[in-house]
Amino acid sequence: MFQPVSLFIGLRYSRSSKGNAFISFISFFSIAGIAIGLMALFTVSSVMNGFESSLKSNMLGLIPHVEIQAKDHSKAQMNSLKPALEQSPYVDHVSLYRHGEAILQTNKDLHGVLLQGLYDNNGSLYKITDKIVQGNWQSVLNNNYNIAISRYLSRKLGVGLGDKLRVIMPNASTYTPLGRMPSQRLFKIAAIYETGSEIDMGLAFTSGVSLQRVLKLSNNTVPNLSVSLHEPFALDQFMQDSQHILNDFKLTDWRSSQGTLFAAVAMEKRIMSMLLGLIVLVAVFNIVSALTMMVSEKQSEVAILQTLGLTPSQVQTVFMVQGLYNGVIGTAVGASLGILLSLYINELLALVGLNLLSGISLPVKFDVVSLSVIAVLSLAMSFLATLYPARQAAKVNPAEVLRYE
Repeated sequence: MFQPVSLFIGLRYSRSSKGNAFISFISFFSIAGIAIGLMALFTVSSVMNGFESSLKSNMLGLIPHVEIQAKDHSKAQMNSLKPALEQSPYVDHVSLYRHGEAILQTNKDLHGVLLQGLYDNNGSLYKITDKIVQGNWQSVLNNNYNIAISRYLSRKLGVGLGDKLRVIMPNASTYTPLGRMPSQRLFKIAAIYETGSEIDMGLAFTSGVSLQRVLKLSNNTVPNLSVSLHEPFALDQFMQDSQHILNDFKLTDWRSSQGTLFAAVAMEKRIMSMLLGLIVLVAVFNIVSALTMMVSEKQSEVAILQTLGLTPSQVQTVFMVQGLYNGVIGTAVGASLGILLSLYINELLALVGLNLLSGISLPVKFDVVSLSVIAVLSLAMSFLATLYPARQAAKVNPAEVLRYE
């Protein structure tokens, strides 16, 4: 098969087992360093993406992505806004919504939560239906004074399915013979959910009608609108696209309550990628060292090749091919090992006895675009590392080198 002479010679140098053992040692470690760095980057990136995706599903799936407050607006205005928002390509669902700070009290303990009142009969706004582990979600929406709490709260408060607990609303009050008292009511536990995230510690659900009654709101009080987006991280695009219809409304979004956590996860992912990228960078410098020494060792051969007709640009290509060979092999091996390690990381942790708490497994999500960018950057750095040694090889003067041969 025909090959350009520069490619043929460059590959021959790369695969040659003869020569300076120290140069071969450095070349081996440059390949190993790139492979280890890429393997670590692929694994960390996939696990962090999986962790972020899990948080997005478990936490952002149970809260409004955007809440539009109905204060100072009529019921007709809110009813006309709902179909207008549903026309947006970013919106998955719009629903009537109420919420209030509540205290859940039992004989054993009490705990503060955000109590959400939902009106959506099919539960399409929230993904809580996928998180129910006991009970029936429809009974929460269709029956008065039924509540859904997390398994964490169930254990903490010492109650189970079918038991009753007292819901106290500090921001709503009633007059009694003893004076002004917080509004309260006994609720029956009709469903128990579990997400495995910190949102289990502070969120409970009931029907919008039940919450309206315990908050002592009149039937004319207009509920807020809760907007669920197809992609919660596309919040800025949604705001810009819907700005003309939302100018007169007060909005709150998920970033006000959960934004700090996701910002911390994103920052941690960037820091980890930067630190692991230094491994690849060190390995790339090894390519520079190995190629520089190779140029010094092969000066006589380069001079002979030039006398046989090889041009300086072809000589430069020879050593660029040799350096890129190390980068391509290291990138290919590292990417393959990184994908395999990501796929079987939980089994490997179990094999070496590193079990996570409560048997939780590490989530893994492959982002083809980001992994491809990592591999391309590795190849680009390997290519840049070949430029200086290859240019020095092209400057070899055959007359000077062969004078004493």
